[in-house]
Amino acid sequence: MSTDTPRHIAIVMDGNGRWAKARHRPRSFGHRAGRKAVRATVEGCLRAGVEVLTLFAFSSENWQRPAREVDALMDLFMQALEKEVDELHAQGVRIRFIGDLESFRAPLHERMRAAMRHTEDNTRLHLNVAVGYGGRWDIAQAARRAAAEVAAGRLRAEQIDEATLGAFMCLADLPPPDLFIRTGGEQRISNFLLWQLAYAELYFTATLWPDFDQDDLRQAIDDYARRERRFGRIDARPATA
Repeated sequence: MSTDTPRHIAIVMDGNGRWAKARHRPRSFGHRAGRKAVRATVEGCLRAGVEVLTLFAFSSENWQRPAREVDALMDLFMQALEKEVDELHAQGVRIRFIGDLESFRAPLHERMRAAMRHTEDNTRLHLNVAVGYGGRWDIAQAARRAAAEVAAGRLRAEQIDEATLGAFMCLADLPPPDLFIRTGGEQRISNFLLWQLAYAELYFTATLWPDFDQDDLRQAIDDYARRERRFGRIDARPATA
């Protein structure tokens, strides 16, 4: 893989509702249309040699949306798991769900667990789907797990540093995101991977998620390739005339 290609891309898939509203359709119509963009993005990552793709599908705050929309999203998740998992498995994609999975209804929770078991040996692309997830929740659950280790005598409080706490975060076994993409025109992170995005390059596009395709993904990757990542260091390269 070229060093110009991000190893890990994280995406906030925003704009489904506005896309549907512009067509005088319910928000659920936009969510369904967004599945096409997910497929295009997965295909684009496979072609580019991206190792990890993390999608923000349903935040912990999304539970506050109208019950009708939440129910439609849950039905969409079920349908996607039924229709997409085998194809993703055939492409060598490993699926992982991160977030408070216990908050979902038992049938959906079991489908998610089954999809993870079915694809756990795949290595071509790690596809992480954040559901019932929030960055603050992630940090809090990591702190609780670290505290439990201290209470059990397996860890001393003074041993807890960034690396120790980071090991309890979601996706700790994968490289952190290099490139963060948000569609839909908004320019904020919205409580997504707060810990993991510390040094990610941020890319915002006005394209609504259902319209996001492989050309849009390529533009984001090309923009990333033009950036200089110093991670707090001073550029040591000699200045050009």
